[in-house]
Amino acid sequence: MASSRARRTIVTALLLAPASAWLVVFLVLPFIAVLVFSVGERAPEGGYQAALSFAQYANLGARSTAFWNTAILAPAGAFACLLVAYPVAYYLAIKAPPRWRLILLALVVIPFWTSLLMRSYAWMYILGSRGIPALLDLVGIADIRLLNTPGSVLVGIVYGYLPLMILPIYVSLERLDRRLLEASADLGATPFSTFFGVTLPLSLPGVMTGFSLVMILLLGEYLIPTLLGGGKVFFIGNALVDLFLQSRNWPFGSAIAVTLVVASVVVLLIANRITARVSGARQVDLI
Repeated sequence: MASSRARRTIVTALLLAPASAWLVVFLVLPFIAVLVFSVGERAPEGGYQAALSFAQYANLGARSTAFWNTAILAPAGAFACLLVAYPVAYYLAIKAPPRWRLILLALVVIPFWTSLLMRSYAWMYILGSRGIPALLDLVGIADIRLLNTPGSVLVGIVYGYLPLMILPIYVSLERLDRRLLEASADLGATPFSTFFGVTLPLSLPGVMTGFSLVMILLLGEYLIPTLLGGGKVFFIGNALVDLFLQSRNWPFGSAIAVTLVVASVVVLLIANRITARVSGARQVDLI
């Protein structure tokens, strides 16, 4: 009995070893290096100089614009994705004919087959002076600027991250026991009451999974603010690129990166807590 248990333990350890080694080498060790850099100092020629100082963390306010834009536009973008994604996922899971479901899901995923860079360039043309503003000018609405604004960044966020929000919600709704909806209707509940009393709470794990996934990715977003924000809408990702590649202030950039990781963990914890409290689940996996 003991030898059998030891054998199972060894087999389990061997199976977990490759993934564990991958995580240690490509996740844990780089984060430790960034953490060490964050308490160092900038070398005179740029880069990292060994030290033990928390001045970088005390100076986070120097990039307050990037933090503020991210704190406002990242949740707003994730919430906008949610507002668009939930009706789509609801239709795919509940209302769509089964024979069309796979085709419609494929149409949701197809945008991922094209680079986000190319899709963002397409929106630059659509929102630029030769796109929608030119059409508005033809009908007498002139001097409308859509590109290089927070609104254009939000449009790019919704378009770029919408599939990541739709799929988790769809999975939750597709697993929903239809008998619960029928029972709610039999008890006299209106469709409105059934949705908020049955459908939404039971689909909340998928909602929070999609929201957390999009939110965490947006915290480090760089490409969309750069192209659609035109250098006027900075995210934390833009600040990191500037500090590491241009200013070469690695300790300050590392301090911001550590702060970003902490913010991502906080988002996951909050999402877990909300989902568990509202749905009544004891534990909800967000990965």
